[in-house]
Amino acid sequence: MTAKANRSLNQAKEGFFNELYHNLRLIFRLVRDGRVNFFFKLLPIGALLYWVIPFDFFPVNPLDDALVIWVGFSLFLALCPADVVEEHRAALRGTSKGGTAPEVVDGSYKDL
Repeated sequence: MTAKANRSLNQAKEGFFNELYHNLRLIFRLVRDGRVNFFFKLLPIGALLYWVIPFDFFPVNPLDDALVIWVGFSLFLALCPADVVEEHRAALRGTSKGGTAPEVVDGSYKDL
């Protein structure tokens, strides 16, 4: 595989759907976290209920459903405590709390 094709694959991994997937996992983790205010948790739940229940303010097109879900999710992420959000993002990335990958130390031992 050429370097150019490899670069385009890496860009595809970092695209819209990957970000959407990670944000949905983040929202799910934050809804289950006890440190997040209960009323803030109603935002993504209410947005999903608006999508499921067939009641539309503007029945012209499905863009209003997408807009309500996007606003509900974005507002929820903005209102959650920043340290809690960053802790969950770091856990989803598989890194330590400081935001960097854990250091691996190579060593040996002697059995006494």
